Amino acid sequence: MTYQNKFKDNLKILRQERKIGQIELAKIIGVSKGIISLWENGLREPNLYSLIMLSKFFNVSIDELVGLNQIN
Repeated sequence: MTYQNKFKDNLKILRQERKIGQIELAKIIGVSKGIISLWENGLREPNLYSLIMLSKFFNVSIDELVGLNQIN
């Protein structure tokens, strides 16, 4: 599994654990709903600012968010 797959999976899991939709998350971090969908489907990757916003919102490190702590 690659970094990108871990990010998309982790993002979806964190969002679902918080019980929020893609639209709500998009508004919170200042991107479009379409961007969240692209991230969760592994078609795009977030920029650094978006990673920081996601990390702060979910209260996890960027390493955790992108799955660096899961790579063997």
